[in-house]
Amino acid sequence: MEWQLAWRLFKRELAQGQLLLIVLAITLAVLSVSGLARVSERLQVAINGEAATFIAADRSIDSPVEVDQKVLLIADELKLNHVTNMQFNSMVYAGDKFQLVTIKAVGEGYPLKGKVELSTGETSLLPAKGQAWFENRLGGLLGYPKSLELGNSDLLLSAEISRLPDGGFNPFASAPVLLMRLDDVDATGIIQPGSRVSYIYQFTGDADALVAFEEQAKPLLNNSQRWIDVQSGDSPIASAVKRAERFLLLASLLGIALACAAIGIAAQRYCQRHYDVVAMLKTFGASAKQIRLLFGFHLMLVTLLGIALGLFGGVLLDLAITQFLPPEIAAYSPPYLRPLLLGMSTGLISAFMFSAYPLMRLLAIPPLRVLQRQLEGLQFGMWLHLLLSLGAMALLGYLYSRSLALTMTVVLTVLLLGALLSILGFVMIRMGHSVGMKTTNPLQLALAGLRRRARQNAVQLVGFSSALVLLLTILALRQDLLNEWQKQLPEDAPNYFLVNIAPEDSQPLQQFLDDNRIQATDIYPVIRGRLTHINDEELISGEQERAGIAGRVGISRELNLTHRDTLPPNNPIVEGVFNQADDEVSIESGVAERLGLALNDTMTFNIDNQSFTVKATSIRKVQWETLQPNFFMIFRPKALAPFSYTSMASFHLNDQDLKAQGSELTANAVVLQLIQQFPTISVIDVGAMVEQLRQIIDQVSLSLTLVLVLVLLASALVLIAQTEAGMATRQRELAVLRTFGASGWLLRAATGLEFALLGAIAGFLAVIVAEFALYMLKTQVFELVVYMHWEWWVIAPISGALVVALLGVWRCRQLLNQSCSELLKAG
Repeated sequence: MEWQLAWRLFKRELAQGQLLLIVLAITLAVLSVSGLARVSERLQVAINGEAATFIAADRSIDSPVEVDQKVLLIADELKLNHVTNMQFNSMVYAGDKFQLVTIKAVGEGYPLKGKVELSTGETSLLPAKGQAWFENRLGGLLGYPKSLELGNSDLLLSAEISRLPDGGFNPFASAPVLLMRLDDVDATGIIQPGSRVSYIYQFTGDADALVAFEEQAKPLLNNSQRWIDVQSGDSPIASAVKRAERFLLLASLLGIALACAAIGIAAQRYCQRHYDVVAMLKTFGASAKQIRLLFGFHLMLVTLLGIALGLFGGVLLDLAITQFLPPEIAAYSPPYLRPLLLGMSTGLISAFMFSAYPLMRLLAIPPLRVLQRQLEGLQFGMWLHLLLSLGAMALLGYLYSRSLALTMTVVLTVLLLGALLSILGFVMIRMGHSVGMKTTNPLQLALAGLRRRARQNAVQLVGFSSALVLLLTILALRQDLLNEWQKQLPEDAPNYFLVNIAPEDSQPLQQFLDDNRIQATDIYPVIRGRLTHINDEELISGEQERAGIAGRVGISRELNLTHRDTLPPNNPIVEGVFNQADDEVSIESGVAERLGLALNDTMTFNIDNQSFTVKATSIRKVQWETLQPNFFMIFRPKALAPFSYTSMASFHLNDQDLKAQGSELTANAVVLQLIQQFPTISVIDVGAMVEQLRQIIDQVSLSLTLVLVLVLLASALVLIAQTEAGMATRQRELAVLRTFGASGWLLRAATGLEFALLGAIAGFLAVIVAEFALYMLKTQVFELVVYMHWEWWVIAPISGALVVALLGVWRCRQLLNQSCSELLKAG
């Protein structure tokens, strides 16, 4: 009997539109989460997939010895594609010339990701047996011979390499590359017991298989073997990819917050509209169990309907957005399972947790309300509602992002917004005592309405402010990330590096650059040294620590050191003052944190078997993603004067710049002149890598724009849902005002002003909360520079007033156009 009654009431209320708001709210929740999750995962997979071309694979293992065969067997069992390569240094000879080179011996199938670019274009082939491909600078150093000697073999130089997908970027590794087949290595006789060789194993395959491979293979690696992926730090875009993924996660988390706000608003409105229904049912003898069954069944059906519509909308959203994506991104299609499961979980958890408090108040309505409509039954503590709401938001946020920092930032932001709204609501309620319906002018009527409906307005401000906070946060972060990447890769970013510059070549080189009007960076001296002590405490390696040797862990390799009188560009001081004395040093912030260094700590370095001690007097922030020479340690010139050094520099050069300067030479011709005039200087062309890096950044930028559009749409839906929530109360008030003779113009103006004031207040609160959220996100998650957005304090309140006023007047237009009798009949 109860089920039949519940079903009939459900159909009637659905047909009358009474359940429409909560259905739309749950649909919005599921659509936002499943749609954003699907789009975000597609973009994440695409970004990582495109970025994986920098390591020519999805995963890579770099090892000084051959890996355990179990690793390759696991890869075969998981049906991963893999290829084995070798890399080592050796001398090559061409006639009476010789040169140290980096030999890259690759197996069949290389590269698994990306393409080898030759001077004639891209290719998917490898050198033929007995042949090798060479970098342009090797040809310049050896006079472009037709063949060269490598150990016991003569290799025919059959093609010139423009770029290798996993060429990496290390200006200190100055040896040019020679690419050959792996099965030609034995014939050279170079590899002997004890030879220093890097074995590079590259893998590609399905995402789930790669995860399983990582879980099974990593424990089999020893301390000298490195696991590499696009986010391991070895990729030049690791930081950009990580920040983009965090942004996408944050956007989806904010989508969850929007959805939760919409459901809470809709549930509150639904329960308020049924206070009288519950009172009547109890008056007619319905038991508490029957009423719980009735509304529990309604909630279940509404939730299921909202989940179904939301999942369908999420799929349509993904398909629609895919049509506007570049083909290289649209080609990636991650599984649907996780977005669908996340959407269903969001619908179930948010519907229950955000509806529990309004539902408990609804079920506690006393029968006496049929005579005294001001009665609302038991007043459960708001702490319970706050606990349930925050618990649901935190649970959903962590389930999606698996990031405690992101989740806690969103929760703290919600708490701050709630505290501000509570204070504002209290003030408005206190001001609202004994306020009537003053109708002398629209502003007085609007202010009276604001104070009279203080509680309802406080709830409305939750939706308005939440939407504005999320929009401001997403907009600011997107712009900051794009600005950060543009600073790292401006149009004039260096595309050539010069290394191994002898001291006697520095002045002639500078003259050559000036003569050809080439804008170059400073010439940086480079000296290799080892850090041996910190505060007179001897440093040990990680292997020694694992072997049980006591001591302070340091950096178990030589560092590239430099000296300057001034700081390089993009090296802001975060602590201390740049070197004032010759026994002082400036440290990069990352290595300072890693080694536990603080200001005034002493460090002992060993260079050419000579030791000297300096004091740390400043800590710098270095942007390693920029294509500029960067260093861990910067000394005063006199500190490193006793030691021999070579130098390095970088510059930007292209055909367009030369043509604009009136030169008839091409960039390649100028570089060839430089190589011929300075044969001992190594010229590294990173132009192709810079262009590929820009393409990745462009794709990331598109991702951020798409996510911003999604959040804008979700925010608009929340604003509409929030405006809908106050329509019944407003209808009754308009009927009373019409009865007392208020004109249509007065009511329209007062309504617009009231919504405008709400929007302005929401905008002001949103700025406060958004600034707090951005501070937390920039310092704890994105590692960006924190600054105040002063223009927001004007723009946000004005924009909030305009948007909310237009939305409110548009939604109330039918009520405002009705006559007094029509309003009374509808009420």
